Amino acid sequence: MRKRNKGRMLSRNKSQRKALLKSLMSGLFLREKIKTTEAKAKELRVVAEKSITRARQNTVFSRRMLAKTLAPQIVKKLVDEIAPKYGNRPGGYTRIIKLGPRRSDSAKMVIIELVK
Repeated sequence: MRKRNKGRMLSRNKSQRKALLKSLMSGLFLREKIKTTEAKAKELRVVAEKSITRARQNTVFSRRMLAKTLAPQIVKKLVDEIAPKYGNRPGGYTRIIKLGPRRSDSAKMVIIELVK
C-alpha cells in the first residue's frame, strides 16, 4: 500500500523518473511550452515551480542547487530571464491546457507552458 506517498510513479523506477523530469524541465525552460501527457505535466508542474521559486532568490547557493539537476545554460536562462518575470508573483508560474486524447493510445495530452 502506498499510504502517504506523494507523487506519481509514471511506470518508472526512481532514476528513470528523475531523468524524465529533468528532461521535461529542460525542455520547458528552453522552449517555454511543451506538449506531453497529463500525468507527466502534473508532476512536472511541481518540480518546475519549485525551481523557479529557487531561481527568484538569485544567490550563489540557489544557482548551485539548480545546477545539481539542470544544465548550466538552462540555469543561466532560468535565473537571468525567466525568474525576474515572476518577481511579484507568489506562485502559479505554469499553465496546463488540456488537448484531446492521443490517437495511438488515447493518452490524455496537454500543453504545459510558463505563464507570461
